[in-house]
Amino acid sequence: MSTATQEDLAKLILRLAIGIFIVLHGIAKMINGVGPIEGMMVARGLPAFFAWAVYIGEVLAPLMLILGLYTRLGALLIALNMVVAVALAHSGQLMQLGGSGGWRLELQGLFLFGSIAIALLGAGRFSVGGRGGSWN
Repeated sequence: MSTATQEDLAKLILRLAIGIFIVLHGIAKMINGVGPIEGMMVARGLPAFFAWAVYIGEVLAPLMLILGLYTRLGALLIALNMVVAVALAHSGQLMQLGGSGGWRLELQGLFLFGSIAIALLGAGRFSVGGRGGSWN
């Protein structure tokens, strides 16, 4: 297998892993609603309707990654979503270790830094958008 093919497969695996894991969070919010997020927004003096943007970061953007269509934009939207999630729900845990010794926010960190890596790498050949275009 050529190096280029290996790199494209690695990009596909990373896109699918981050995209599928994030979209599962989005599906849960579609089923259960965004009420808790609205509460966090209001508690910080922000309009409650901002909570609905979570559907962009946890449904639309991951689908962009999974398909490989406007992949870099989707990855940046996920990264922004994760920054907001950490600021709203996890800011007190930034410097904490979990019970097993790992960083308490390792899942959020993986989503954030994985999506930044995808934004830098692009979609690769195994995508709807292909290698072409500045957003793929």
